[in-house]
Amino acid sequence: MKTPHDLETCKLVVVSAGTSDPSSTRMLADRIAERASAVAAGHENTLAVSVIDLREIATDVSGALVSQLISPRLQQAIDLLGQADGVVAAAPVYKAGPSGLFTSFFQVLDDDLLIAKPVLLAATAGTARHALVADEQMRSLFAYLRAMTVPTSVFAAPEDWGDAAFGRRIDRAALELVLLMESRFASKVRDQSWDSYQHEFGSAATRSDGDGIDLNSDLMRLATGGSAV
Repeated sequence: MKTPHDLETCKLVVVSAGTSDPSSTRMLADRIAERASAVAAGHENTLAVSVIDLREIATDVSGALVSQLISPRLQQAIDLLGQADGVVAAAPVYKAGPSGLFTSFFQVLDDDLLIAKPVLLAATAGTARHALVADEQMRSLFAYLRAMTVPTSVFAAPEDWGDAAFGRRIDRAALELVLLMESRFASKVRDQSWDSYQHEFGSAATRSDGDGIDLNSDLMRLATGGSAV
């Protein structure tokens, strides 16, 4: 039995692109986070869960796309992701693809921010015909960002919510996410192989290059078109 001193706390960040209130996308993301917390508790660990509700920063995301300027609210969301041990990324499906708000948010992130971080993909839609969107479209986005997507994605159409198989899929995905988080895989990759990645000049990642230039300083952010806030 672990003592309180031995208990491990992992940071889980939920990113929800649902736009309605209540939102089925947010409901799915919360259900996954609750299950992941239960799994961690069963391992005598804890999850500290934070939520980024993209509808609340939609104007900040669109502004960053056209001006490359990062608002304080958007920077707060980016900082949360930078500190995360794992991510639940949930999007509604519009026009046979993840919503523009969802993709825009991840497109404004620095390419180095999510290197090796475990990400659980989730999507909601009005019909089961969109069930492969998470695996066919969302997974490739996170592959570009060099994140570690968990093997099981979670999709929910209206008829899925009361299905026992749906609950089992959430259980399986949550377990995969928690195991990756508890392994500290992302930290180990960053510590041991950071220099083997090709980093863009002006990267917002929390490392300096081999010549001692801190690319995350306020001055360097301004020089590359970002915000010093």
